[in-house]
Parts: sequence; C-alpha cells; structure tokens
Amino acid sequence: MQTIVVGCDNAAIGLKNILIPFLKEKGIDVEDVGCNDPSDPTNYPTVAERACKRIIESGYKKRGLLMCGTGIGMSITANKFKGIRAAVCHDNYSAERSVLSNSGNVLCLGARVIGPELAKKVAGEWITLQFRDGPSTPKVKEILSIENQNMK
Repeated sequence: MQTIVVGCDNAAIGLKNILIPFLKEKGIDVEDVGCNDPSDPTNYPTVAERACKRIIESGYKKRGLLMCGTGIGMSITANKFKGIRAAVCHDNYSAERSVLSNSGNVLCLGARVIGPELAKKVAGEWITLQFRDGPSTPKVKEILSIENQNMK
C-alpha cells in the first residue's frame, strides 16, 4: 500500500480535509502531519520539515502532499531536504511530468490557487504515477549529482 505524508499550514486546512478522504477512498494510507485548526500558528516550513523527515525515514518509500496558500513555500522548503524533489503543480500535465520526467516525490498545492475538484484530479493522477528508467534518467542522475555536491 502506498503511503502519502500530508501536511498543510492553516491556510490549507480546508483543502487538506477534502484531499485526505479522497486519498483514502483510493486506497492510500495517509499520515497527516499538518495543521488541524485555523488558529494554529505553525508556519509552513515546520510542516514541510515534519513531512520530509517522515519521507526520508521511510527510505523514500513514502511520498508527500504539501499544501499552503500557494504551494510555493512548501515546495521551496521541501527541496532543502536531500532526496526530496518537490514541485508545485496546479494541472495534470505538470503533475505527470514532475514524476515521469523528474522523479518527483512531493506534490505541492496552493489552496488559494487551485479549487478542490481540480486538486482531486491532480492528486488523483499523481498518486498513480511512478518514475521509470528511460529518456529522463540521465537528467535525474544529473539532478542527483548536483544535489550530492551541494547537500553534504
């Protein structure tokens, strides 16, 4: 069973509360590390750190779904962790390419940017995808080489 670590700040609680049941209906095991109360002052970097640590501790078997107002802050923070390849995707094509072309393992969404139905379509497709060895492999290896040089 696939496990998705889900996190959000207080700007994205509504979207998180829509996507978690959606993912569970798809047979996904969900670990919620996000805010649950609109008055929770926890900043998105703290939530992204929690999620990324869970992914890393799993040996990268888990993937992540992070949400904030735009998805940008979550993505920037998540990409500070070795082995995490996070992308903000608000359409199916970008979500597809984040996995198939870039071996992405964290999907970031902006609750103030994307509506709940489109978020379900994007996340629903993203969870079905897995990176396969092919034409993008040399590019992903180059990303990993740069990461290894810069994240010691």
